[in-house]
Amino acid sequence: MASLPAVILDDRLLIEELLVGLRANAVQLHTTSYWYYRACRAAVLGAGGHLSGPFERLDIPDQQRAVASLLELREDILLPEPRPTVPVMVEFAGRHPRLNLLNLEAAAVGHLLDATVWLSAESSAGILPTVLDAERIAWRKVPLS
Repeated sequence: MASLPAVILDDRLLIEELLVGLRANAVQLHTTSYWYYRACRAAVLGAGGHLSGPFERLDIPDQQRAVASLLELREDILLPEPRPTVPVMVEFAGRHPRLNLLNLEAAAVGHLLDATVWLSAESSAGILPTVLDAERIAWRKVPLS
């Protein structure tokens, strides 16, 4: 049986998937450890930015359920294993010294999984797309629902 194509959700799209869904059919969802951390931090300690804003717009009971769903990440959204990821991060850091840890992990996981990295508008406006292109890692900008 053929496996589903892998996609990696950035932190904002991870939040979107958990709150309203992305209509991501026929793909295997992944995120990175650092994007997962940033999404959780925004949900719990939010300051009204593009990551925490969606939680703050919910009423209190819905907000509590949404935060719980993030802290207890669904089993169908996979996280990377560090043993194969870290060496690729180091390799990419040598070629892209300006890339931060969060983006190094995203690029490394995209490479290892032969995945398409799904980026929100904010992420697609940064340095990561240029690096993904240079490393021949597929990516696309995904609009919010």
